[in-house]
Amino acid sequence: MGVVVSLDEGKRGQASIKPLIELTAHDMSRVNQLILSKAGSDVEMIPEVANHLISSGGKRLRPMLTLATARMFDYSGDGHVKLATSVEFMHTATLLHDDVVDESGLRRGKKTARTIWGNQASVLVGDFLLGQAFRMMVEVGSIDALDILSTAASVIAEGEVMQLVAAKNLETTEDEYLAVIRAKTAALFSAAAEVGPVIASATRSERAALRSYGTNLGLAFQLIDDALDYGGNASDLGKNVGDDFREGKVTLPVILCYRRGTAQERRFWKKSIEDGVSDDGALEEARGLMSRYGAISDTITRARHFGEIARDALAPLKETPQKSALLEVIDFCIDRVS
Repeated sequence: MGVVVSLDEGKRGQASIKPLIELTAHDMSRVNQLILSKAGSDVEMIPEVANHLISSGGKRLRPMLTLATARMFDYSGDGHVKLATSVEFMHTATLLHDDVVDESGLRRGKKTARTIWGNQASVLVGDFLLGQAFRMMVEVGSIDALDILSTAASVIAEGEVMQLVAAKNLETTEDEYLAVIRAKTAALFSAAAEVGPVIASATRSERAALRSYGTNLGLAFQLIDDALDYGGNASDLGKNVGDDFREGKVTLPVILCYRRGTAQERRFWKKSIEDGVSDDGALEEARGLMSRYGAISDTITRARHFGEIARDALAPLKETPQKSALLEVIDFCIDRVS
């Protein structure tokens, strides 16, 4: 079987996350200090487990969204730093819980916390970080911001359960899958982008614009991750290529390929996803089938669609350096497959 569509064809796009990093650099240094402070505990295992994941090299895109969108509306307090740290802790807690549910061994090339300290410690430290996140939200004193982030936490948990129910279910529809990632991934992007404008006293329509931006950026981001699992590299993905396949995850490329294939090919997917026969040979066959049926290219097309919705959401907002950086983030997320 041949390799998937050419994720390697052509040169990587010119879009960069650098403008966002530069605009938020000063505030992110404060976030990083607060992360270290709030991840501390007299219980020795808590900072060990938390720092293992926090220091693993992620780009921290979500907290940067909160910082940038607050500054976009001339916010001058320090609440955005606490909310951005809350967002990062929510994300970190989700990763700790995800790795337990998925029984993952590696994340960004490092052993997962669960493989070092065990499942119980990973779940409990995740809960600790969620608790710290909510304490910081309360300190900010914005009921609206607390409502947005607490609602996101609930929706994310629902998304995790939805994914668990759909695990290894090859009859999952595209709409059902999009509902899962809208809850599991896009909800936190949406909340991260909206809480900044909230504490900056932005108008209802401005808040709605950033909420839509975050939601659709999150959907695009996750769909590109789905595509990268079958044809990217570990540095772009933040985990090993093929992990979704080996863990039996039913992602959009699998859904499309399963529905478009022959009866014999569907038996292959059942054997690989449902029965766990997912060695390197099976992965190569899966990649070949995806190439045959255009499953990766169509997943990328859908990601671009959500990226355009995110772009349109920002269109009515005033021109600022932050808006320009947020627009470039859309292209950066999608260009990871270039």
